[in-house]
Amino acid sequence: MNVSGKKHPDLIERPASLLVPTWTKSGIALFYNKETKNTYDVRLKLTKEVLTIQKLDVVCTSGGDLRLNHRTVVLRRQSAGGLGLSIKGGAEHKVPVVISKIFKDQVADQSGKLFVGDAMLQINGINVDNCTHEEVVNLLRSAGNEVSITVQYFREVPSFLKLPLDSPGPPSGQSSRESSPQFDSGLHLNGNSSNTAPSSPSSPPANEPMYKKRWLDAVSLPLVMARVSRYKAERDKLRSNSFEVCATEGASSNILQFCTAAECTDWLQAISTNISDLTLDKMKMVNRFCSPDDQIVHMGWVCEPPQATNRTSLGTFKFLALRGSSLYIFRCPPVDATDWGNAETMYNLYEVLFKVHKLWMAEDCWIQAKFYLGLQQDEELHDGEPFCFSILVGHGQSHTFSVEMTSELAVWEKSFQRAVFMEVQRLGSKTYMCSSQGKVLCFTIDFGSGFTCSETSSRSMLWRYKFSQLKGSSDDGKTRVKLLFKNVENSQIEMKELEFSNLTAVLHCIHSFIAAKVASVDPVFVNSQSISRMYMS
Repeated sequence: MNVSGKKHPDLIERPASLLVPTWTKSGIALFYNKETKNTYDVRLKLTKEVLTIQKLDVVCTSGGDLRLNHRTVVLRRQSAGGLGLSIKGGAEHKVPVVISKIFKDQVADQSGKLFVGDAMLQINGINVDNCTHEEVVNLLRSAGNEVSITVQYFREVPSFLKLPLDSPGPPSGQSSRESSPQFDSGLHLNGNSSNTAPSSPSSPPANEPMYKKRWLDAVSLPLVMARVSRYKAERDKLRSNSFEVCATEGASSNILQFCTAAECTDWLQAISTNISDLTLDKMKMVNRFCSPDDQIVHMGWVCEPPQATNRTSLGTFKFLALRGSSLYIFRCPPVDATDWGNAETMYNLYEVLFKVHKLWMAEDCWIQAKFYLGLQQDEELHDGEPFCFSILVGHGQSHTFSVEMTSELAVWEKSFQRAVFMEVQRLGSKTYMCSSQGKVLCFTIDFGSGFTCSETSSRSMLWRYKFSQLKGSSDDGKTRVKLLFKNVENSQIEMKELEFSNLTAVLHCIHSFIAAKVASVDPVFVNSQSISRMYMS
């Protein structure tokens, strides 16, 4: 990737999909309540630092008791149009009876106190909380010319009750339609008034309470160190058109659903961009007070899926940080300086191998070096599958992590490449104790000179090869490795067999040094590194 000196250094840290300004955004989503299993409309407001979820409610704007969350309305039935409202729902559907439509300029509309979404609590003093739809219809029809209705706005009115009046019902007869929660009783309550002119609209008396429907803040989620998750509970598959936002203190948005994949992706990228921007701000603040050898290269949330032998358990969210010489794995983000000592696990970066899943990788170390320079990921990754990478560490151990978007996968790949390169250059060389033919030896990997093997006691050098002379290797998967070097004088292959206590760490270190060596002669990579250092300091 070519980066000119005129561009902001931050741009090299992000994939193309995230090269956008901080999002300020608002819109409608469906809110899924895990306890009631209902979905209903909410309004989202996104700023740089906060995602606010607003819920509709009816509020008293004047003339009434602002503390009351219910209203009692007296309606006088009109000869034309009846009560002027329609209802849906009922106890048989485990939802309240709610007002589904209010007819313009008719009595319910003229009251100014009733709204679509109001749940009926009482009719003429009779509690209707546990009444079926038909029972409420009969109460309203037999209530006389003056009907007292007590209502409360039902925030969580299920989305299936909001279908239009002409939505198709079940294919069977009328009795089946009446048993559906989607059935609307407007015609039964009001009669067919299509040929009768409505009465003239009237305004409520001046001393009567005034009510309005308004969006009210329900949840405010700080986005600093927050995480976004599309994963389904107890599964490693991604949700369709929905996600959840979780703040560091534990507050959650619950599941936010969207009508289309495009709308969901738009919101997901907007929120993720703001979280990323705030994380970068946090990194810059920390790096300002740290030495060049202790800089944070990248950090963020990932999900560690359950083990293959325990697919019923939930995945675990972890916070990873590439800082200085180490890869940190946290359960919670490090908020202050003392938190960096609370890492769950730490690994030396030069002994860690980063691997993108579904990416073809050969055993040869030169191909591994090309991987660090940024091979393209497999195009078979689909939106419904998790985007995963593995961290291979010493003694054959590994961690697998998943992220939400391909753009995040690309950021982690480039960040590991950069962090390993910086650590290898800072380290310069690394020596491991080994044995060969019964002798204890020192095996040194040096960024400048390549591979050296020497005696432990006398420090006398036994052999030395450049990185370019390494042509292959094989190992027993335990402790022994055979390194194949090309003799530059006679072009013969020379084999050196060594034994290590932690062979995996040594092989990873070799890969790290070779990758850094190859990257150091790539002008694009070197240029990006100089800009990165300027940005992080």
